[in-house]
Parts: sequence; C-alpha cells; structure tokens
Amino acid sequence: MVFLLIAIPAGYLYISAMQSRGGGESKQEQAAATGLEEGWPTRLQRRLYEVTVPSSAEDVAHFETNSWKSSALYLRFTTTRAKFDKWLTGVGSSAADLEDGEVTIDEDEAAEVGWEFGDGHHWAGTVHEQDKPKPTLEITANLDDPKRPKVFVVSTTTP
Repeated sequence: MVFLLIAIPAGYLYISAMQSRGGGESKQEQAAATGLEEGWPTRLQRRLYEVTVPSSAEDVAHFETNSWKSSALYLRFTTTRAKFDKWLTGVGSSAADLEDGEVTIDEDEAAEVGWEFGDGHHWAGTVHEQDKPKPTLEITANLDDPKRPKVFVVSTTTP
C-alpha cells in the first residue's frame, strides 16, 4: 500500500515533466520553422515591447521569442517617410538619431527570422536603449526608396 502511495504520484510527476519538456521543445522548433507571422502583433505584445505599427503600414509581420534570459519581438513593416519619422518619435527616438549606413540588428538576430542586411542597399539604423525593465529597440531601415522605408525592429526586454 505504501509503495503505491509513493509510486503513483512519482510516476505521474515523471510523465507530466516529460510531456512538459517535450512540449516546450516542439513549440520552439515550430516557432523557428515558421519564422515571421504575417500581420500585426497583438495589443499585449505591442504594449510589452513598447512598439507600435503606423496606420496603413504594409508588409507587416512579427515574431516573438521567449527565454529565461530575455524576450524579443521582431517586427517588420513598410510605411511612408512621414509616418516613419512620426513612428520614431513615438518610440522615443527621432529621424536625427538614424545613422546612415548603420545596421543595428546583428547577424544572429537577423538569422532568427531570415532577414538579410547585405551590401548594395541604403541602410540606416539606431538603437534606443532604456532603463530596465523597459525594452531596448534596435531599429534598422532600408531606405532604397526614401519615400517608402522598410523598417526592421527587434525589441528586447530582460527581467
């Protein structure tokens, strides 16, 4: 009787732990395989990562990663130059902060969602750092068409 009182809960805990562990790995693999998700991030994601999307933006896509060390929201959109400048102001930066030729999103982050920031394009970028727990925003824009910038953002928050 005592053996059953110990063995049954222990067995249940073991099975539960294995299912939980397997579920986390499969979710991570699934997320990595799908990459960017077309459409706007949820309101909660926009609030947590302190990013917005300009109204009537096109080609909007996002992707979220979470770990014990940090969480990140990857965001891509295309908009007008005027709305991009207004967006920069809204996230606490400005068009004057953009450094010409600067790609602020590193290769590892870009590889996470399949972004390539190669030569032959007009890049400009800035990093908007804030005190924790507020997120840090790495902003890179493709200004090949200065009237229609394509914006790439990685908003990272650490506990």
